[in-house]
Amino acid sequence: MSKAGLAVLQHRPYLQIMRLIQALKFLVPALIIGTAPPLAWSQTKPAPATATDDTAPKLLAKFGDWRTATHLEAGMVVCYAYTTVTASSPPLAGRGQVTLTVTQRPQGPRDAVAVTPGFAYAANATVGTTVDGAAVDFYTAQRSAFARDGKVAVQSFLKGKQVIVRSPSPKGGQVADSFSLKGFGAAYAAINKSCPPGATTR
Repeated sequence: MSKAGLAVLQHRPYLQIMRLIQALKFLVPALIIGTAPPLAWSQTKPAPATATDDTAPKLLAKFGDWRTATHLEAGMVVCYAYTTVTASSPPLAGRGQVTLTVTQRPQGPRDAVAVTPGFAYAANATVGTTVDGAAVDFYTAQRSAFARDGKVAVQSFLKGKQVIVRSPSPKGGQVADSFSLKGFGAAYAAINKSCPPGATTR
């Protein structure tokens, strides 16, 4: 199996999180416009779901430009913080959602950091990721790019103001995506509190 194929298998739980973030998109306008506390958000009628769908994503809170949420994975709570792109150059028509995510699993990998560019990367594509100009190593696998060392990436995020990801565009050339780190520290603290290492909460 190719390295890219192995990477996809290794990060399959992350791909599930991306689908859950898509399910949370109906809340994004309210989060951007409103400043109400989480209790008010919980009163918003969710998108239609089956009565037994306990794995549906649950929004926790918004911190600056970051949002936190949880979902059930194999019966265990998984916590993640995510933000969407603030600027892209050049703009690409028909592009999917562009997202930066940090995920914590109580019984699994910690500080899993990934970027979804809204398109599929070519095989062995290289992305250049910087935090306030300092490089952070990422590798690509199909429709995502992953930090090789999530702890290093997170420490950079905690100290920085902006992440820029430069990817090879499917239309030729490069596309630069910018993500704000405003609120990341609080969002990161929240997901660690909700999903501490070794917890067995179901």
